[in-house]
Parts: sequence; C-alpha cells; structure tokens
Amino acid sequence: MPRRIRRRIRGNFNNICFKPCGIPAHDLQTVTLTKDELEAIRLADLEGLYQEEAASKMEVSRPTFGRILSNARAKIADAIINGKSIELI
Repeated sequence: MPRRIRRRIRGNFNNICFKPCGIPAHDLQTVTLTKDELEAIRLADLEGLYQEEAASKMEVSRPTFGRILSNARAKIADAIINGKSIELI
C-alpha cells in the first residue's frame, strides 16, 4: 500500500459543482477536480506564483506541482470544450 501523501492546502474548498447553463445535470458527464488540483490552479493562475514558489507552499517538489497543475488544466479544458460539469471534491 502506498504511503499517504501530505500536502498543504490553504483554500477553503467545499464540495461544489459547476455546470453549463440550460442542461440538466443528469444529462452531463462530470469531470472531478481534487483539492490538490484546485489549490495548484489557485496558486499558479489566481495568485500568479511561479511553479517553484507554489510547489514550496504546497510542500511538494516542483515536478510534482507541474504534474498536478497540468492535470487540473487538462480537466478544466475538457469540461469547458466538451460541455461537462466540474465537481470539486
């Protein structure tokens, strides 16, 4: 069993869902963003931090932060382009 990964997350993220207007939720596919991915988006895109500084705040390596950020951006792009809902867990 892999060891539990501890990361520092400062944002207050509750379970929230965003979806396209005018389409019932039961007709949509869902993309799930984890708290790690949302925190990476917050630090890099909202606060404008460089990856090295953002990785330090999350207490992960820079390459790990880059992978988390890349996955988060890909999921968000998929949801926007393909009309999917986004669920934050």
